[in-house]
Amino acid sequence: MESGVITTPLYILSRTYGYVEFMKNLASCNCGKLTLCAEDKPIRVSICHCFECQKRTGSPYAAQARFSIDKVSISGDCKEYTRTGDSGSKITFSFCTDCGSTMFYRFLDLPEVIIIPLGAFEAPEFPAPSISVYEERKLSWVTLPAGIEHMD
Repeated sequence: MESGVITTPLYILSRTYGYVEFMKNLASCNCGKLTLCAEDKPIRVSICHCFECQKRTGSPYAAQARFSIDKVSISGDCKEYTRTGDSGSKITFSFCTDCGSTMFYRFLDLPEVIIIPLGAFEAPEFPAPSISVYEERKLSWVTLPAGIEHMD
């Protein structure tokens, strides 16, 4: 890989000897038309095993990072879907109008927080989850990182 710097309006990557150093956390959908840039470390990184997250992701669990809403910029068009969670809270999911990738979601009773799926980041060094929720719905063969906090 060549050394150099790639610059776009949303993020800066420096590439040296195959290592990518992220100056900001950039997330993008499959087609690249909807992007998010988080300019701070996540507040929390978590795994959710609830059935709705399993359906939404097509995976045995969802992994996501919470950020302060004032530290995230969004570029591109999205469509929204709102549902009610097990606790009665309303959750609004935002996804790309072209490729359908879920790019972020918000709990209406937590307006200061935006939640971004980890798969939207191209960052293998992203922090590991610190909490696992809805474990009573976890598939029996799923193993979790050592030291993670557990919630049912």
